[in-house]
Amino acid sequence: MFARMLSAALLLAATAAAAQTPPAAADAQAQWARQCKDWDGWDKAGPPFRIWGNAYYVGTCGISAVLITGSAGDILIDGGPPDAGDLIAANIKQLGIPLANVRILLHTHEHYDHVGGLARLKELTGARLYASPMAAQALRRGTPNPEDPQYADHHPLPAVRVDKVLEGNVNTVALGNLTLKGFATPGHTPGALSWQWQSCEGDDCKTIVYADSLTPVSSDGYKFTDHPDVVAEFNNSLVRVASLQCDILLSPHPSASGLRDRLLHGKLAGKGECLDYANDLKHQLDARLAKEVNGG
Repeated sequence: MFARMLSAALLLAATAAAAQTPPAAADAQAQWARQCKDWDGWDKAGPPFRIWGNAYYVGTCGISAVLITGSAGDILIDGGPPDAGDLIAANIKQLGIPLANVRILLHTHEHYDHVGGLARLKELTGARLYASPMAAQALRRGTPNPEDPQYADHHPLPAVRVDKVLEGNVNTVALGNLTLKGFATPGHTPGALSWQWQSCEGDDCKTIVYADSLTPVSSDGYKFTDHPDVVAEFNNSLVRVASLQCDILLSPHPSASGLRDRLLHGKLAGKGECLDYANDLKHQLDARLAKEVNGG
């Protein structure tokens, strides 16, 4: 079933085209790739750079955060670990963008290394925080959800007020000329979201997907085979990501989607990025389930 769905998704991904990155943006991208390493430190400062059009990477070397600028204000996805809130704010200011321009904060998954800095960024920007129902619980409490496969291992995070809960499997977040689609992609965490939008360089528009991690990682003693509902959510999320049109792929850990390698080769966009990403994660999930069945 999954293979048939992936084949159908490939047809949707076939129209993706390689981006011709403007020279100034290419220089900033190359600087980040030189300064940062694969699987680098979560709170290691890295320079901001334009991804494409009005989309900017403002995260650290090891953890992504993405800013999308618009006519009525800007949207920031993810806040890094608690110590990275100020680093992300500094990167936004380095781009010449006032922090007050950030009007909405969003998230991918509700682990402290990705949402721990949101409380600080909310304080600095005055932005409204939107979250999925399960992520909202974790953010308000300042602790991971007990249903999280990694619950026993993850640290607390600074509690923060959630201004709007995004219900349902698909949500649209609009601000001025910006329209982002958020897709519920539970599995890695119960409240995970993946995001899709268009950014343009003149008439050349690219569809960008910031896909959640969706890796089958857990605390010791947790078995996915004991939680068939979580496995079903995982598979549904992988199909959802595989089906997305996706010219440029981003992920919460930049190395998980090969960001540095693509920047070093000067080719950030390509064909079938989301499909390949989901397919690789599906292999990881199947291998994890097989290992558990075999007593591993």
